[in-house]
Amino acid sequence: MNRFVVVVCALVMLSSIACAQVDELQLAKQYTSNGELQKALDIYQQLYKQDNEAYFGNYIAALLSMKKFDEAESITRKIARRHPGEHRYAVTLGKIYTQKGDIDKANAVYDDLIKGMPADPAAVSALATEFYQAENADYAIKIFLQGRKLLNNEKLYAYELLSLYRFKRDKVALTREYLNFLPENPSFITQAETTLSTMFEGVADYDLLKIALYERIQKYPQETIYVDLLIWQFLQQKDFDQALNQAMALSRRQNDDGHNVFELCQTLVADEAYDTAIRGYQYVIGKGRNQTLYVPAKIELINTKNQLITAGKYNHDDLISLEKDYNDLLGEFGKTNSTVFAMQRLARLEAFKLHKLAEAQKLLEDAINIPNIKPGIQASCKLDLGDIYLLTGQRWEATLAYEQVETANRGTNIGQEAKLRDARLAYYTGDFTWAKGQLDVLKAATSELIANDALNLSLLIGDNLQADTAGKALKMYARADLEIFAEQPEKAFAILDSINVSYPNNALSDDILMAKARILIQQKNYSGAILPLKKIIEEHPFDLWADDATFMLGDIYENKLNDKEQAKIYYQKIITDYAGSLWINEARKRFRLLRGDKPTGES
Repeated sequence: MNRFVVVVCALVMLSSIACAQVDELQLAKQYTSNGELQKALDIYQQLYKQDNEAYFGNYIAALLSMKKFDEAESITRKIARRHPGEHRYAVTLGKIYTQKGDIDKANAVYDDLIKGMPADPAAVSALATEFYQAENADYAIKIFLQGRKLLNNEKLYAYELLSLYRFKRDKVALTREYLNFLPENPSFITQAETTLSTMFEGVADYDLLKIALYERIQKYPQETIYVDLLIWQFLQQKDFDQALNQAMALSRRQNDDGHNVFELCQTLVADEAYDTAIRGYQYVIGKGRNQTLYVPAKIELINTKNQLITAGKYNHDDLISLEKDYNDLLGEFGKTNSTVFAMQRLARLEAFKLHKLAEAQKLLEDAINIPNIKPGIQASCKLDLGDIYLLTGQRWEATLAYEQVETANRGTNIGQEAKLRDARLAYYTGDFTWAKGQLDVLKAATSELIANDALNLSLLIGDNLQADTAGKALKMYARADLEIFAEQPEKAFAILDSINVSYPNNALSDDILMAKARILIQQKNYSGAILPLKKIIEEHPFDLWADDATFMLGDIYENKLNDKEQAKIYYQKIITDYAGSLWINEARKRFRLLRGDKPTGES
């Protein structure tokens, strides 16, 4: 019984000591944060004497913060002698020498550790970890490299070295390590591309990678991963022709179906490198009719020509030639679920560029009745068909088409898009009360773009019905808006210019300016669009379109006129003057990129 009591008392006493030590440790940390270093050191010294193993690190850190290097060295040497196999004490000793300014002594200690390191993978990792935790990445790297030599395996510790090189921002070593690592680990290429893109800061860095890749390709022509990385490198530098040349050369060497070239062409189209993409699609088509990508490449070739023509200045003959390309494609392959994309693109071309509404309507009616058509594609074609019905004055057919899509796709983006188009139809035809009711519901749409469009149109209707309860000027403006939608700019301009004549006291002046800017942008007259957009900002800084006009100016200067400094001014204006704008996040992101800020998450 007495023995039991003694044990219990001992346990209680030990627990009390431990609790007291915890309290003392917290107090020492508080002293440190308050800058009372001597008080903190006194506590750490006391704790160390009570239990020197547990509080060694805290005590040494406190001594170093007070620059008491000799005392720290003496204590470290004593404990190191007691534990000759514990490398962390030697690493600490080297750290003391480094902070004291005696770099040669520190390096001598570290070099001795490396010389005595056994050919044991676990021992190498453990020692490198000690250095990393001591914030000495350079020697952690040396240890891993020495470990490779000792174990006669140049592929060991790749993950660790990649992490350390990235931490040190050693671009040359990081590039070299990735090039050694990727051939046996090709699934990591996306990680490599992401890491290098955050590390590289300009042409010189990418040229470094390019030279290294050319050397590897020449030495190891069978390693296609190097070609893949070289293609990515050319894309980063916007050298699209070289990227395609490399992809086609690899395809020829492998004698494949051109699938990598096809995928690259999709990237090129996204980067608006249309001419290069066209060349790539022509290469895939040249593989022959028996290849699986023959039809998709034919379709995408024409779609890319479509984007090339409509993205810039074009004439009527360009559009007629494009229409012929689509019709030739449909004549060769028929109207099937494989060519429905071409049918939809052709219908849009005929409706909005060539204004052949009857032909466009027939084409879309055929498309939605194709057997086995995917529901999403069918819904998209039906929405376009509703637009054609709207343009041809078939209001009820248009409403029916929109409502069918909405009913079949409730809660989805395409369902909400259908509801928005139906509300716009009511707006175009003067049924403002019903349109506003639908738009107010759509302000909570999951798609930010749909919600923004619904909000703007709802505010447009509400503001102008307050000023003109009969909505006569607004009806006239809505007719002009419909002509803009139909891509009939001359008719739209004529109506817009007549509004002030017919209704001189209307409240639509900023709306008319925005409508004219939209027409000029539609016509690719970006310089012309600047004037009405600037007038909105100057004359209507607190009205509906002020933040939109500001962001549009930034976008025009950045992406159409290549004036980055002017673009920054307008993105900055969104940030400072329109903090509640839906454009705020995009404006902030673009401003930071133009200013040269590094991407979020980069070390």
